[in-house]
Amino acid sequence: MNLFDLPKLIEERKQLRKKIEHPEFWSNQEEAIKITTTFNNLNEKIEIFNKVKDTFAAVKELIEMDEELDEQILKSINRELKEATQKGNELRKTLLFSGEYDENNAYLVIHPGAGGTESQDWADMLYQMYVKFADRQKFRVKVIDLLKGDEAGIKSVKLLVEGIFAYGLLKSEKGVHRLVRVSPFDSSGRRHTSFASVNIVPEFKEITSIDIKEEELKIDTFRSGGAGGQNVNKVETAVRITHLPTGIVVSSQSERSQIMNKDLCMKMLQNELYALELEKKKEKISEIVGEQKNIEWGSQIRSYVLFPYTLVKDHRTDYQEGNVQSVLDGNLLEFMYRYLEREALKNGNY
Repeated sequence: MNLFDLPKLIEERKQLRKKIEHPEFWSNQEEAIKITTTFNNLNEKIEIFNKVKDTFAAVKELIEMDEELDEQILKSINRELKEATQKGNELRKTLLFSGEYDENNAYLVIHPGAGGTESQDWADMLYQMYVKFADRQKFRVKVIDLLKGDEAGIKSVKLLVEGIFAYGLLKSEKGVHRLVRVSPFDSSGRRHTSFASVNIVPEFKEITSIDIKEEELKIDTFRSGGAGGQNVNKVETAVRITHLPTGIVVSSQSERSQIMNKDLCMKMLQNELYALELEKKKEKISEIVGEQKNIEWGSQIRSYVLFPYTLVKDHRTDYQEGNVQSVLDGNLLEFMYRYLEREALKNGNY
């Protein structure tokens, strides 16, 4: 399979240009905008590729010259190589983030598997890992709903991650994550295996088209702040909404007032219902919401081993890192890019 079929892209651009130059091209504005966007994207890919290719060819020619290169020329070569590398990374991003929702914000949800405190602690570790990853990418994280464990860890968490290509990057994290370690909760020092699931859904921009009837909702209010202590509000500001026809449940305790939490819940419910609408109309819910798997052995997409050796391995791409702490500190980009490259190759986009 050709990783970058330049002749094919040039031919596609040529055909699109013919359509754009047609006198009646703008008679259907919606279709014209789609074609123009596709044309611009193709043009960008071709121009970046040619820029990178020409730069490396020029540098190669300079290096292969018999003459001794002076310091000024070497600095110029170094500058050109840095620029070409930057352009190459832009091309990589253009190729990998071509999905309809890749530029959108993302909802991230974590649930522990069976195992009580052990799995709940692992879910909390994943939660901290993604917060650190988002910080590295300059993404904004909003904790929408967080249910703490009885002893340690969390029973669930829902985040809104805001930033360009947040969904494009995080969609690679959908699935079951497995941890192997000596449990800090086991006085006998035995090795434990824990599981937690991560699901990623884009924040759709078209949700205003979803109409929700008041009589289809069951609205509950409760005090936010977890199981107890100083963070518990004395008034019921948190909101949980159940959509009776579908059984979808959303909740929020991140805002300061009940009204604000209800508004956020309604927005999330519209987002969930829009995903269901896509399932019916386009049969693409598996692509958007991700395949739902049991949170157990054999279903994991990635393993994090802390004992008897240290290793993080992605079972879809076979990419692995020995520095587990670095990964838990949010160093996830290479895992994400390896997965995205695999998917792009599989779909013929890369």
